[in-house]
Amino acid sequence: MKRPTRTIPIVLFLTVIACTASTMGAGTPMTASMSTGSQQLHDTMRKLWSDHVVWTRLYIVEAASNNPASQSTLDRLMRNQEDIGNAVATYYGAAAGSKLTDLLKQHISIAGELVGAAKAGDNAKVADADRRWHANAEDIATFLSGANPNWPKATVLGMLNQHLALTTQEATQRLHGQYAEDDATFDKVYNEIIAMADALSDGIVKQFPSKFA
Repeated sequence: MKRPTRTIPIVLFLTVIACTASTMGAGTPMTASMSTGSQQLHDTMRKLWSDHVVWTRLYIVEAASNNPASQSTLDRLMRNQEDIGNAVATYYGAAAGSKLTDLLKQHISIAGELVGAAKAGDNAKVADADRRWHANAEDIATFLSGANPNWPKATVLGMLNQHLALTTQEATQRLHGQYAEDDATFDKVYNEIIAMADALSDGIVKQFPSKFA
């Protein structure tokens, strides 16, 4: 396998998680004081978003090794975006759920382009896909912040950019055969996405308190 001539551009947002935790309540522990409905929402969101990064990781691993199973994995990953959209539709309506699904599928599609371009060592395509990936993240942040005042755009965008940065690092390390580093990065990917899932759940509970009394 030809290795890329340079790594995928990595954008590091070192202060994002600290800001997010204070602003959106990221990483909220589930305790007995939470209502049953709130606990169920947190469980559901954690499952959906952990699936997001787990299936993304499997796709990266398979694509990097030219495993033909990667297409099936990509199909499963796309269904995860539908699942997330359907969960959002429960609170914001079918149109909003469809919109988020579309944005998230774009996110996955561009990620696939990034991996393919990096494998081929095509730095121009890598740069173009990376630019569109971040533009898509801004679109997602705009959509979410417009739906819920408890999801400030700057904070949501910071979390999404952190997700992109860590996923980029994960893919780069896998493509370069840096497997121990890749494993360590995935731990960060997973922890960050759980924090984001909790922040989104907290925002829904705050916006619709009567549903969780």
